[in-house]
Amino acid sequence: MDQPYRLGPWHGSPGAVGGLTPAAAQGMFLLLVTNKQSNILEDLDTLRLLAKVVPEYCGVVDEDAVCRAAFDLIFAFDEVISLGHKENVTLVQVRTYTEMESHEEKLHKMIIQSKINDTKDLMKRKAMEIDKSKVERKLERGMSAMGGGGGGGGGFGGAGVSSSTYFGEDDGRPGPGSMGVRPPPMDDGFGARPSKAEGPVAAAPKKGLVLGKGPSKTAAFIDQLRAEGDVVEAEAPVRRPAGSAPAAAAAAGRPAPGSAESVELVVEEKLSCRLRKDGALESLEVQGTMGLEIHNEEDALCRVAVVPLSAAAAARGVQFKTHPNIDKALHAASNVLGLKDASRPFPTGSSLGILKWRCAPKEEGAVPLMLNCWPSVSGAQSFVSIEYEAPGPLELHGLRITIPVPAAREPPSVTSCDGDFRFDPRARTMTWSIDLVDASNRAGSMEFVVPAADADAIFPIDVAFTSKGTYCGVAVAGVQRTADGAPVKYTCITRLATDGYTVA
Repeated sequence: MDQPYRLGPWHGSPGAVGGLTPAAAQGMFLLLVTNKQSNILEDLDTLRLLAKVVPEYCGVVDEDAVCRAAFDLIFAFDEVISLGHKENVTLVQVRTYTEMESHEEKLHKMIIQSKINDTKDLMKRKAMEIDKSKVERKLERGMSAMGGGGGGGGGFGGAGVSSSTYFGEDDGRPGPGSMGVRPPPMDDGFGARPSKAEGPVAAAPKKGLVLGKGPSKTAAFIDQLRAEGDVVEAEAPVRRPAGSAPAAAAAAGRPAPGSAESVELVVEEKLSCRLRKDGALESLEVQGTMGLEIHNEEDALCRVAVVPLSAAAAARGVQFKTHPNIDKALHAASNVLGLKDASRPFPTGSSLGILKWRCAPKEEGAVPLMLNCWPSVSGAQSFVSIEYEAPGPLELHGLRITIPVPAAREPPSVTSCDGDFRFDPRARTMTWSIDLVDASNRAGSMEFVVPAADADAIFPIDVAFTSKGTYCGVAVAGVQRTADGAPVKYTCITRLATDGYTVA
C-alpha cells in the first residue's frame, strides 16, 4: 500500500503538517511504501516525523533543496526507519545522531593528515638537501680554482689563478679589479686553504625572515572569521623586558615593586545547575576553594580569619573541608585557618589550597538565575519568548544565554530584547547578552520569531555568567601574624563562574 504525504497544508489529510507555505510545497509529496499488514496509525505517525525532518535539513522545500540535501535526508531517514521498522526517536534526537562524530571518519582524517604532514616533511628534507648540494658545489668550484696553479708560487703569474676564475664569471660577480675587492690568499704549498668565512659562501647574499612586510597569516585569518560573522577580539601582546622589575620580583618570589601586600588569597567558586523546561530545579551544586600564597617570608607565620556564614547560607548545608595541616578544631570554633604547628610557617612563593567547601541545595529558591522559555507555533512561524529572573543578591557579570534555533537560516526577527543579541549562522544559535545584572535589572525578557519548528528544538539552552562575590558567602575577614596577632597586609581575589548551567 502506497501512502503519499504532502509536505505542506493539505485539506482533508489527517496527517497534514503546517509550517510550510503552499507555494514552497507545490508538487512535493512524501511517499511511504508499506505492506498490507502495516498499521495505518503507525504509518501516519512515521510520515509526520519524516515530514518534520525534510524542512529541518532542506529549509525551503523544493526540488533543488531536496537534491542538495539528498544525502543528509537519507541519513536522517535511516535514523527514523531501521530495517523497515520505525525507531522511537524525536526530531532533536535525529539531528543529534546525524551530527555525532564517527570514529572511523576521524581515524581516516587523522591518517590523511598524517600522510600530508609526512609529505611536507619529506619535501622540506629534499629542499634542504638540494640547497646543501648547491652550496657544496660552489665551494668545490672555489677550492679547485685556487688549486689550479699547480706547484707555482702564490703570485699572480701565468701559472697562478686569475681573480675572475675564483669569483666565477658565470655567477655574475665582478672581479677584484672592478670593485676593489681583495682576492683570497693562494695556496702556499702546505695545503693551506681559505676558511669558510673567506670563501664564496660568505660572500653570498643573506636571506632571512623580514618582519613588517605584508599582512600576517594571523591577521588574514582573523579578518576571514570576522567576514563569516564571528566576533573576534584581537589582544595586543604585552612586551616586557626580561630584566624588568615585575619579572625580577616574580622570579625572586617577592611582591612586585609598588605592591605592599605580602599575602595573596584567591577565593573561587564553580556553579553547576540544570533546570527543566518548566522551570523546575533538577540539580544545583557549588564547589569552592580558597588558596593562599605567601610572597614575603617574614609574614609566613600567619593565620587567616574567615567571615562567618550567614543564616541563609548555613541553612543551605555548606560543607567545609580543610587542608590536612590546618587546625580543624580552630576553624570549627573561631573560623580561623591556621597550621596545627604554630611554629611552622606557610610555604613561600607557591599557592596552597587551605579550604574547600561544597553546597547542593534542593529548593528552587536557591537558584541564582531562573530561566523560563515559552515557544509557540502560529502558522509558518514560531514565537519564542524567554525571560530571566535573578532573585539572589549576587551581581552577575557577562550574562550570556545561548538558544538553539536550528530552523533559522537567516537572522531571526527580534521584537523585544532587554540587552544585546547576536545570531550565529554557522552554529544556528541566538545569543542574548547582558553585561551586568544587579538590583536595577533583576528580571528581563526577550522575544524573537523564527520559522516554524518543534518546541523541543530550541533546547537545551546554555547559560554562562561570572560574579565578584561567592554564592555561599565565603569571604576573608583578615590575616594576622601567629606570634603577636599583628595585622598583615593582604590582597584577596574573589570570583564565581558557571560550570555547566543548562535548561533542558
